[in-house]
Amino acid sequence: MSKFLYLGPIPIPTPSINPTTNTPLVYPPSNPVHLPSILGPPPFTNTTPALLPNPTPHTHLPEPNTLPNISSSQIPTSATPVISPIPKPHFENPNPNPSPPIPPISSHPMTTRSKSGISKKKVFSTATTFDYLQTEPPNYTIASKIPEWHAAMASEFEALQRQHTWSLVPPSPSQNIVGCRWVYKIKRATDGSVSRYKARLVAKGFHQQVGVDYAETFSPVVKPPTVRIILSLAAQNRWNLCQLDVSNAFLHGFLKETVYMAQPTGFIDVDQSSHVCHLHKSLYGLKQAPRAWFERFTSHLLTLGFTASVADASLFVLKQGSVIVYLLLYVDDIIITGSDSTVVSTIISQLSTTFEVKDLGPLRYFLGLQIDYKKAGFFVHQSKYITDLLMKFKMSDCKAASTPIATSPVLSTSCSDSLADPTPYRSLVGALQYATFTRPNITFAVNRVCQCMHNSSSAHLVVAKRILRYLKGSLDKGVLFQPGPLTLTAFTDADWAGDPVDRRSTSGITVFLGNNPITWLSKKQHTVSRSSTEAEYRSLATGAAELAWLRQVICDLGLYLSSAPIMWCDNTSALALASSLVFHGRTKHIEVDYHFVRERVVRGDICLQFISTDDQVADIFTKALPTPRFQRLCSKLLVCSTNHMFEGG
Repeated sequence: MSKFLYLGPIPIPTPSINPTTNTPLVYPPSNPVHLPSILGPPPFTNTTPALLPNPTPHTHLPEPNTLPNISSSQIPTSATPVISPIPKPHFENPNPNPSPPIPPISSHPMTTRSKSGISKKKVFSTATTFDYLQTEPPNYTIASKIPEWHAAMASEFEALQRQHTWSLVPPSPSQNIVGCRWVYKIKRATDGSVSRYKARLVAKGFHQQVGVDYAETFSPVVKPPTVRIILSLAAQNRWNLCQLDVSNAFLHGFLKETVYMAQPTGFIDVDQSSHVCHLHKSLYGLKQAPRAWFERFTSHLLTLGFTASVADASLFVLKQGSVIVYLLLYVDDIIITGSDSTVVSTIISQLSTTFEVKDLGPLRYFLGLQIDYKKAGFFVHQSKYITDLLMKFKMSDCKAASTPIATSPVLSTSCSDSLADPTPYRSLVGALQYATFTRPNITFAVNRVCQCMHNSSSAHLVVAKRILRYLKGSLDKGVLFQPGPLTLTAFTDADWAGDPVDRRSTSGITVFLGNNPITWLSKKQHTVSRSSTEAEYRSLATGAAELAWLRQVICDLGLYLSSAPIMWCDNTSALALASSLVFHGRTKHIEVDYHFVRERVVRGDICLQFISTDDQVADIFTKALPTPRFQRLCSKLLVCSTNHMFEGG
């Protein structure tokens, strides 16, 4: 059934018959009747109805059957019926600036940035050529116009040709062709000056298809405690630390899968412009590139006489009589040290014959770590990294804080006012995690803000920025690695039910090799502990597992400990539980941890000792502390400054 819009009756009188002349009653041609449109009423202002003797303006339609009685003298008798044309109604838009139509709301369950109210305006670059000598260009179009960047791209392309990375083949419909693009990076020295301009041809790995042109992708990297162990041993034996860099490292890896890639922009072969690249070696951006490079490099090290560590696959050891050499691999960055500098130089020469190895000299800057050589040993810090972090988050001029986290109120992981855009918070927290490499005193604070990544609020952001404020006031702080005895010492502690939301406990652990801290962690326990003894005992189990791994690393290095590692705990009940069977009946819920620690103690792998809470170093990893105690424990962790090597805080 059709639908009509009713706008009221049309006020047209029904034609009548003149009883005198027997003719229809008509309207004069000079006063036509306006028929209203179905879109709205016509303008009645200044319009005179033909049937009213004394017309008056009106703005409404007359009701039906209310027309006045008209005498015959008012109607002409000789008039011809005339139908007046209906004027086209004119309407003005009441809103000259109408708002855009509201887009329909999607009912799809996927959470998008638009649904969350997150928007980021596109910023158009207006930088000049001079600016792009200090900042990486965003695309090839801009970089190709700058001689320095064009030379960098040409150098990269020539290196790819020398390595015979690909061969050009005709395309076919069965090929999965992977795209590529140029990526630019300015290499800087430790003082911030430009060292060189680097252009990298990167494959678009997101075009790859699993099972078609890639399979396994995992590649191991060296663990931070292993790096600290090597630094500690080098300081102990006064060995030289050498740093190597492999140019185009991923290009040396051989591909097991068949991969096709488009020709790079700006370097397309004129005679074979329609061909594609059949890759023979790995390329940056491919999903399997790190694994292919690692397999190629490690297989070559084995031919030189190195053996891989069982505990850390990125640690390699060479033994030739009384000579011992250690090599650490982190992607394409290498640290090498040993007891004989001549043997070390020979190994570097052997590596240079197979790979494009650059000898960067003594270790100064490695993965954001700065190494300063002092009389007391190696001072490792991250001043440049933290300074760049402060600039990134616009806190270079912030007020310094005395501690990384306040003692009160206790930070809660729950919140009601979530951030509209949590990306800056997550970026900050992720960057702070790397700062803990040389700053063990911020480990607990970083652990707390990491627990709020999924539901962050403005209060959490304030706490994260307080860590930056503390780092601002302690830019010159770092960790000192100095000579000492070859012994392992661990400290374990727990803050029972410290989380106000889920009442889980926090474990804190730190391990020293001689006088040097080599590993530390702050971690929330997986389950709720029903007593402080249980919480402390779970920390003991975590510390025992960490000591077992460290002992394996030291064994792979060809070193042997003269005595069992000592683990210090400030809970007498936990110590009694590890050495007595009397309490076993009341602790069935921690039976696994009990048997693990108990077995280690019986075998003599670890030795448990009591320490007072006031001297417990691991206390700094379990809770927020007041300034005096915080600074005291920092000094015990050998967190010091370059000007005051043995001054805490």
